[in-house]
Amino acid sequence: MGPAEIIHAFDQHLAKRKLRFEVVVIGGTALNLLGIVHRTTRDCDVLVPTIPTEIAREAKLFAAAARDTGETLGDDWLNNGPSTLIVHLPEGWQDRLQDLLNGQALCLRTLGRLDLLCSKLFALCDRGTDGNPHWPTHVRATLSDLAGRLGYAL
Repeated sequence: MGPAEIIHAFDQHLAKRKLRFEVVVIGGTALNLLGIVHRTTRDCDVLVPTIPTEIAREAKLFAAAARDTGETLGDDWLNNGPSTLIVHLPEGWQDRLQDLLNGQALCLRTLGRLDLLCSKLFALCDRGTDGNPHWPTHVRATLSDLAGRLGYAL
């Protein structure tokens, strides 16, 4: 199953248990649901809210059942990994959210296009830095490298 199919199946899973979860997601799942990319992603990055215990438990049960059918879904596929990003988003990001899915049990929204781009650029620069003390220089170097790979000069 691709990301969209996994999300729809999880929506059905939660609906059968009469649970509802309203969430802001980012990352590959959001980009796939928006139709921007068509690549495999095996997790769903939840920005807000903190995933309730009951939903986290159901996500693990869902993952175990998916693995029984040959899927490679980890127990932590639904995660709050990027939640610390909130402090780095442009002011007013909450006002620019866009709808992704209004299912039976899941209501998914994501960042507006510019905010989503900022989150992806932050993630690119943040990979493997471990609190890089030269953050501005590191960001410029990372963006310069990206521009070069895309055929642009900074």
